[in-house]
Amino acid sequence: MEMTSTKTLVNLLKNSKAIRTESQAKQLHAQIFKTQDPNSSSHISKLLSIYTNLHLLRDSHNLFNTLKSPAPPFAWKSIIRCFTDNGLFVQSLTSFVQMMASGVYPDHNVFPSVLKSCTLLMDLRFGESVHGCIVRLGVDLDLYTNNALMNMYAKFQSLDRNMYDRFHGCDVSGGSKIYVHEVLDKIPKQYGNGELSSSLAGCNGFNVNANDLIQKFKNLKGKSVQLPHSNRGRQADDHSYRRTSNVRPLESDSVWKVFEMMPIRDLVSWNTVIVGLARNGLYEEALKMVRELGNANLKPDSFTLSSVLPIFADYVNVIKGKEIHGYAIRHGLGTDVYIGSSLIDMYAKCTRVEDSHRVFCLLPIRDAISWNSIIAGCVQNGLFDEGLKFFRQMLIAKIKPRHVSFSSILPACAHLTTLHLGKQLHGYIIRNGFDDNVFIASSLVDMYAKCGSIRLARHIFDKMELHDIVSWTAIIMGSALHGHAHDAISLFEQMEKEGLKPNSVAFVAVLTACSHAGLVDKAWSYFNNMTQDHGIAPSLEHYAAMADLLGRAGKLEEAYEFISSMDVGPTGSVWSTLLFACKVHKNVQLAEKVADKIFMIDPDNMGAYVILSNIYSADRRWKDAARLRISMRNKGMKKTPACSWIEVKSKVHAFVAGDESHPYYHKINGALKDLLERMEQEGYVPDTKEVFHDVEEEQKKHLLYYHSERLAIVFGIISTPVGTTIRVIKNLRVCEDCHTAIKFISKIVDREIVVRDNNRFHHFKDGKCSCGDYW
Repeated sequence: MEMTSTKTLVNLLKNSKAIRTESQAKQLHAQIFKTQDPNSSSHISKLLSIYTNLHLLRDSHNLFNTLKSPAPPFAWKSIIRCFTDNGLFVQSLTSFVQMMASGVYPDHNVFPSVLKSCTLLMDLRFGESVHGCIVRLGVDLDLYTNNALMNMYAKFQSLDRNMYDRFHGCDVSGGSKIYVHEVLDKIPKQYGNGELSSSLAGCNGFNVNANDLIQKFKNLKGKSVQLPHSNRGRQADDHSYRRTSNVRPLESDSVWKVFEMMPIRDLVSWNTVIVGLARNGLYEEALKMVRELGNANLKPDSFTLSSVLPIFADYVNVIKGKEIHGYAIRHGLGTDVYIGSSLIDMYAKCTRVEDSHRVFCLLPIRDAISWNSIIAGCVQNGLFDEGLKFFRQMLIAKIKPRHVSFSSILPACAHLTTLHLGKQLHGYIIRNGFDDNVFIASSLVDMYAKCGSIRLARHIFDKMELHDIVSWTAIIMGSALHGHAHDAISLFEQMEKEGLKPNSVAFVAVLTACSHAGLVDKAWSYFNNMTQDHGIAPSLEHYAAMADLLGRAGKLEEAYEFISSMDVGPTGSVWSTLLFACKVHKNVQLAEKVADKIFMIDPDNMGAYVILSNIYSADRRWKDAARLRISMRNKGMKKTPACSWIEVKSKVHAFVAGDESHPYYHKINGALKDLLERMEQEGYVPDTKEVFHDVEEEQKKHLLYYHSERLAIVFGIISTPVGTTIRVIKNLRVCEDCHTAIKFISKIVDREIVVRDNNRFHHFKDGKCSCGDYW
């Protein structure tokens, strides 16, 4: 850079934006040092501004320290902003306190950076003190300062009635009062003396303890002073105040009060209020403010629209969401990545995943948020394979997953029970340092439990430094479903001892544990405790768990009375738990009574038809069973075929009963026959009463031998190394004969066999099952 004259230097210092690189800034600094007064506060302050604009922290800091005390306001503004922009928020606030201690008057240029530091430090008390300073010094009408104030209060979720009352009295139209920390009253009138200056004397270097200095500022007591300016600027915008007063959610909201007293508002001001309202669930008020934004001759931008769209997602109002989508397209915002991500999320929550996909495909640029939105949308709507496909595509696109990516995709692994993929994701999580995130850890606990490895789930849970209600619930429910009912109950009680209040889902988990262990009295105790001590109204899930418990325990009449007296209308699924219990306990008369209840509520409940038909068949009432099957056929109902899955070498293999389509069928059939001979030698006798067909005894045995879970288990045995755990998923409940057979198989082949049916996990090992034959 050529420096030819004093005039050139002066022009460059005035037009600091012309300096765009570190090299140019250093050359300018050198020329000033050579040709000008290097100790000039004016020159140093302007150079400091240039270094700050270029985010040169070390150079800014060193240059500031060359200034004589007290440093000029412009220099303080630059160093405070430099600290804030570089994430050194405590140092920023320290500098602010030092500025006042040195008797320098902070102007409106200083406060946005200070407020941003308060916000990012989540230090509301200091932020309140700064607000008081703003009012005291008369800069509370500045647009950017007020925007920063609103942003701070919005981020603190401060839309409550009490907070702003610490600053303002009851009536904004009259002489408001403000509670200002005493430090503000101590700012010297002549900026040269006063208690604060003396108490903080000698602090214009940066070697002081920043936290101690800031604590002095925060700990000073409050006092009330009269605000002389409460009506300033109101007349100019009085029409606007009257117009918006009807949407005021709470009279004393901090964000709202700041907004009301602003004489000038820009789009940032409106957006901050809209976002604050939306995040606090005040949807109607947020939408009204969007309309008021139009009346103020401003147009919503991408931030406005992306803030409003989640409202329609929560309302599940796809029509209104489409209106916003249309507005975005008409105003050239249809491909904006922020709006796109919000649209993807909105359509997904409205169960319109195909529209989410369309929006995603039309985005010219896709960031991590848009990828996460489409992945979460697929998983939330049960499209687990689609979610995994998008996750893989995101990795191929070199988009680094964020913690929310794993929180979204791990449930897909849990539902698909793809343990191999879940372990791969776990490895990626560890390598990228996300394993200490409580949300991801909770998802991992849930994933491992649902994929059949309760041991790994418990290992991760025990390693977590902090447990939230989600992680507690995941491990309690996982323990219950894996047959560790007493562990589940112990965990529930430990959670209570640690002071975490159980929620509705946690009680479902502990009631499920009681159900699987037959702990009737314990379950009643929890059920009553939930309603009486915790004030949680029972939901269908709680009633279903209790009905299942009573049915398993053989207390069929008690279960019938319990369901009949439910506070909420029982559904077909709740009655179906009792119907199945009637099948287990062979109570045909009550089964017919319960089936009538189901068909009144849900005439097309296919599961009830199948269970009742099986009950008739087990009772050898073949005509009644045939009548039901004919009725099902006339209604167009088709029985869901039993199907089992097993994952071998990262590939999932599916089997149905009597399946001969698998490429390894002949090997499976041969191994199955050899295994059957060994099972019979060990004492296995087929239980043909589980076959609900009027056929010969030998045919019944053949049907049992080729149930889907047996085919999957045998394939697993011949396809994996000796000693490998076999994990099988079945879509229906394991029948009693298969349950007995698998116990024999586990002993013969000396393997652990884990079978997840539609009700729970069964861990077979050494001829025993974790359920204790109670399921």
